[in-house]
Amino acid sequence: MTPQAPQTPQVRKNILKFLKSFLGIIRILQIVFGAGLWITIAANKYEGSIHFVLFVAVLFWLLTLALFFITLLEKQDLVPLLGGERWLCTNLAHDVAAAVLYLPAIGVMIYKTDRYSYCNLELYKHMCLYKVYLTAAVFACLCCLVYLLSVIYGACRKCRRQQTVI
Repeated sequence: MTPQAPQTPQVRKNILKFLKSFLGIIRILQIVFGAGLWITIAANKYEGSIHFVLFVAVLFWLLTLALFFITLLEKQDLVPLLGGERWLCTNLAHDVAAAVLYLPAIGVMIYKTDRYSYCNLELYKHMCLYKVYLTAAVFACLCCLVYLLSVIYGACRKCRRQQTVI
C-alpha cells in the first residue's frame, strides 16, 4: 500500500468541499460567463474597441482558470510570492482588478450595442451585429457581477482575519 492511498479520500473530500463552497461556485460562474463573452465576440466579426473587451475577457478567463485549479488542487503554497498566507489577498486583488476592468468593457459593449440598434428591425436584411453585441454586453455584466460578489466575499473573509479562501 502506498503512502498516498490513505490521502486520496481526503483529497476528494477537499475537492468536493471547494466545489460546493461559495467561492468554488462563483469561480465556476466566472469561467462560464467569461467563456461565453469571449466566444460570443471571437465567433463574429469585431473591430476597434471590441479588442479591449476581448483582451479583458480572455485575460481574466485564463487567470480565473489558473486560480480555480490551484485552489481546487490545494497547491497555493507552491505559488512563489503570491501563494501560502497571501493567497486570499491574491484572489482578492485578482477579483478587484477583474471587476474594475469589466466596467469599461461593459461600457464599450453598451456603446456598440446602441450604435448597431438601427439594424434591429425585422425588414433589415443585411448582416447585423446588434444581437451579438447585446449578448456580449449581457455576458460582460454577468462577469462583472460575479467578480463583485467574489470581491465582497474575499473582503469579508479578510476583515475577519481569515487566511484561506474557503
